[in-house]
Amino acid sequence: MKFAEAQRISNLPPYLFARIEKLVAGKKEAGVDVISLGIGDPDRATPVHIIEALKKEANNPANHQYPSSVGMLSYRQSVAQWYQRRFEVELDPATEVVSLLGSKEGIAHISWCYLNPGDTVLVPDPGYPVYSGGAILAGADPYYVPVNPEKGYLIDFDTIPQEVAKRAKILFINYPNNPTGAVAGEAFYRKAIEFAREYEILICHDAAYSDVSFDGYKPPSFLQYPGAKEVGIEFHSVSKTYNMTGWRVGWAAGNAGAVEALGRLKSNIDSGVFQAIQYAAAAGLTGPQEIVDKQNAVYQERRDILVDGLNSLGWNLEKPKATFYVWAPVPRGYTSESFTELVLDKAGVVITPGTGYGQNGSGYCRLALTIEKERIQEALERIRKTIGTVSF
Repeated sequence: MKFAEAQRISNLPPYLFARIEKLVAGKKEAGVDVISLGIGDPDRATPVHIIEALKKEANNPANHQYPSSVGMLSYRQSVAQWYQRRFEVELDPATEVVSLLGSKEGIAHISWCYLNPGDTVLVPDPGYPVYSGGAILAGADPYYVPVNPEKGYLIDFDTIPQEVAKRAKILFINYPNNPTGAVAGEAFYRKAIEFAREYEILICHDAAYSDVSFDGYKPPSFLQYPGAKEVGIEFHSVSKTYNMTGWRVGWAAGNAGAVEALGRLKSNIDSGVFQAIQYAAAAGLTGPQEIVDKQNAVYQERRDILVDGLNSLGWNLEKPKATFYVWAPVPRGYTSESFTELVLDKAGVVITPGTGYGQNGSGYCRLALTIEKERIQEALERIRKTIGTVSF
């Protein structure tokens, strides 16, 4: 028996990485040694002191009951302490921080808090698919704002039609950026705050990669800038910083009203994060931070190998200052899809088509740095043997 799907589900496109996982599984079943530069999932182990904190608290029967939907106060205090140390941002842990089952969950659900059917949400293109996915599930209409290399992949607020801005209720921004690796500075964030204030728009800043950076660069927080907490919130997690993607724990911080609304929604649909995991995340946030610098040194070496290798094949790429992604144009004569399919079929290497992040990603692909450098070198050699030197 086939049941009719709700319209909100029918409107959703297939999730990009679910399709990639199926393609990879098919190749592996065929005996192909697949090298994946696709999904950005840290390949190093979670730091030992975080795992030990989990073990300790998992043995405490007090943590075996329902947690608070908004998170333990002690966990939210650790988030506030991290913001103070990292960005010199003051947060009230009781009213300006809410725990999340990873930042992805909160990014999807914030649309449910503020968007009614037919409302407009501003989404960067290319951008993380969950920004539009959450809005579609809320019955809203994404308005895709093109971001281009000529502008450093920063949103140009002056290009957003006034009638669209007046309708919009949420603006998603994301720097350091997935998939492009672009970064933003003070002038951009001040402009974003001014734009949001003028049109009464809630800014939702996805800061998942704020601590994956290179060459001495330290990305700022949106919340550092005057007026930020009046108009927006920031989503973050321990996933990328401490190699904890599978632990599913993060937070939203900033505007107290938005934090409360998100917590109220969550109290009706989930029962919060296992407390032992919250204790473990707090151990990461408040514990020794040398692991972050060491991990970034590993990613930087991999970045250099990948970018230098691609440039030797004909690309002309700059090295990104942050994230563990390289955003690259596909060679002349290929589309995003045809190039990624060729590389998978002929070289056994997985890369992500840029169109998975929006129409404006056409002509590009994304490569992740989350495998050992030897495998990156092997992937480059396979690509060289498959397509040789390329032109653009």
